[in-house]
Amino acid sequence: MEILYTLYFFLYGLIFGSFFNVVGLRLPKDESIVSPPSRCTICDRRLTIKDLVPVLSFVFLKGKCRGCGTKIHWLYPVMELATGLLFAFAYWQLGFSLELVVAILFISMLVIITVSDLAYMLIPDKVLLFFGVLLIIARFLSPLDPWWDSVIGAAGGFGLLLLIAIVSKGGMGGGDIKLFAVIGLVLGLIPTLLTLFIAAFIGSIVGVIHLRRSKQGRKTPVPFGPSIALAAIIVYFYGSQMLDWYKNLLF
Repeated sequence: MEILYTLYFFLYGLIFGSFFNVVGLRLPKDESIVSPPSRCTICDRRLTIKDLVPVLSFVFLKGKCRGCGTKIHWLYPVMELATGLLFAFAYWQLGFSLELVVAILFISMLVIITVSDLAYMLIPDKVLLFFGVLLIIARFLSPLDPWWDSVIGAAGGFGLLLLIAIVSKGGMGGGDIKLFAVIGLVLGLIPTLLTLFIAAFIGSIVGVIHLRRSKQGRKTPVPFGPSIALAAIIVYFYGSQMLDWYKNLLF
């Protein structure tokens, strides 16, 4: 039965992942997320159900628009599949619990900001505010131990990133600062610091790869949001084990 429920969460994740793509791509441009219906950006053909089945449509269409043959961006199927896998993994780890609600909301927010940051180098305030409010409620129902670690984490995450932005004179975006406030709310102070460390490590690797692949890499900024999102998910599920391992290594 657990396998069946996990499959359900995977399928729900695929569906929501498709919707999150729409939110992440439209919201930064102040466009409605429900209207107009999805269309090909090149030939303006309205997409049908055959074009909108998460992941499978991309595979069956061989990554091309059915109307004009334009390549479909890899971001769509990747984020759909990632959301499906993460929803399923969250259920597998947490089962039916209040903490599962926190996990699903947290994953959803991180997927959307990843899409928008990759597409526009922007983390929308509307997304952070919407999920921030929901996560405050969810954290109240499923609190950290101690409960005030959420408050300290949110303040610490915001304050630390703000300090880095001031010292680096704009090296950290406003969206990243507010995102770390929400991450701190969910994870607590110490895991938030661990998230920043891992995000910086991932971002450094991505930056080096980008420089090697692009002749103009030094002039092209690399979005930090996806690195933060990946680090936050790693720490959410494995932060306690990582911190325990570090403590055992020291003592």
